[in-house]
Amino acid sequence: MADSRTSAIEVVDDKKIHHRSSFTPPQEQPPPLDLTTSAEGENIKKPWYKRWMEPGHVSQIIVAAVIALAIGLGVSAGIGSDNIPEAAIVILEIPGRLWLRALQAAVIPMIVCAMILAIQSLREITSGGKVLGRWTVGYYVLTTVFAIAFSIVMTSQVWAPLMQVSDIEDPDKPNKAWTDGSDRKPHDIVQTLFDTLVPSNVFGAFANNELLSVLVIAIVVGYLIKPGNSSILHAVNEVNDMIARVIAFLIKIAPLGVFHLILPNMFKLDIEEVGTNLGILIGGSISSMLIHLWILLPIIYFAFVRKNPYPVWLKSSKAWITAWGTASSAGTMPLTLRVCRERGNPDVVVDFAVPLGTLINMDGTSIYFPMVVVFLAETSGKSLNPGEYILLVLLSTLCAIGTTPIPSSSLVLTVMIATSLGIDNQGMFGVVVAIDWFIDRFRTMVNVSGDIFACGILTKVTGLRDPEPVTHDEIVQVQSDTIRSNDDRV
Repeated sequence: MADSRTSAIEVVDDKKIHHRSSFTPPQEQPPPLDLTTSAEGENIKKPWYKRWMEPGHVSQIIVAAVIALAIGLGVSAGIGSDNIPEAAIVILEIPGRLWLRALQAAVIPMIVCAMILAIQSLREITSGGKVLGRWTVGYYVLTTVFAIAFSIVMTSQVWAPLMQVSDIEDPDKPNKAWTDGSDRKPHDIVQTLFDTLVPSNVFGAFANNELLSVLVIAIVVGYLIKPGNSSILHAVNEVNDMIARVIAFLIKIAPLGVFHLILPNMFKLDIEEVGTNLGILIGGSISSMLIHLWILLPIIYFAFVRKNPYPVWLKSSKAWITAWGTASSAGTMPLTLRVCRERGNPDVVVDFAVPLGTLINMDGTSIYFPMVVVFLAETSGKSLNPGEYILLVLLSTLCAIGTTPIPSSSLVLTVMIATSLGIDNQGMFGVVVAIDWFIDRFRTMVNVSGDIFACGILTKVTGLRDPEPVTHDEIVQVQSDTIRSNDDRV
């Protein structure tokens, strides 16, 4: 035993002596950085046109979206959307649907891995974990209420006076979304939220994509795993790395997916109907969202971080352009995580704030709820009083937090809010449903952009940083100290 311990000491000491001897001579100047070997170096060295040719570059996504919009508008205006065969639309939609489904398939395991790793990181920095939790939830709730209040002011003072009573009759066949929403009451939303927090079937929550339930499960599991050298944590890290490789591939084919998501929907668009009946709703909703995105959120970001917010947003364009193309915050979450890390935010903040923000930080949806509800009221001949506006703020806040991050998930909740305020306008709601896919893309873009700004703000106010990685020298030192301690006891 003594011989084995002695040999072990010699091995360790040899490593230490070698390490020290390498630093005894004067320091040599390090070789110049080879920019061609790093990702950033490639962007610096390569001409702009070669960077644009890289698979999945943001410029390709923009070009794909513009081409899809141009073709869709041209064909719809030329031959009419009613004359386009439904089979052609379905076939064109297949590549886009497959790409979006692949992104969504990665969401559940990504949320689980991200939250488990985030909780473990928070346990290592116990002094900052509670601070991050309080700031994250508080910031998301406050920005949601702020977005709703801004939307109420814009809608009531600017857009409502321009809206006219519509003569569209209610359809003979009730709209399914209206029927489902009118049967729900505000207390049903509260009950559903609390029921979702404690799922009755863990595997059912995963199978049914109940993201809030999955988030709670991941938080509990992450807290129960013992910190340190855990085999479960090793497995989680391996799965996380595999998901990252899958996402990297999906990003490369993003232009193709975005093109085939937008083009079929453009063929369904009735240009004449949209131009005559919904110009105010579309223009008012989008302009209010863009004011919130380009003016109000940057002001909040600058107030906390004291840095120019616009470069942050522009350099994160891959995430919010994909959000616009997919209309899914959940499907875009892998890209949101990536761009937030690229902006220098620590993993512990990103892995906690982005999944939570995907579920409850819905600034775009918060702006849209008051706008569309007032639109339904005004076009039916009903004007809301101050008390109803206050109720609209409360219901919109509750529903914005309870909205699932999937395309057009807010339609049923819109009806619930409308019926709670005594608004019944099924005819105009059917027209709203027809163009919801278009406005939903801007809602999602604002939602994702809000998460990106939030990460920078939370990094600043919490002061959290990722723990420094353990170096080889530190490992050798610990091994040496441990062996010597064992020798002393012997």
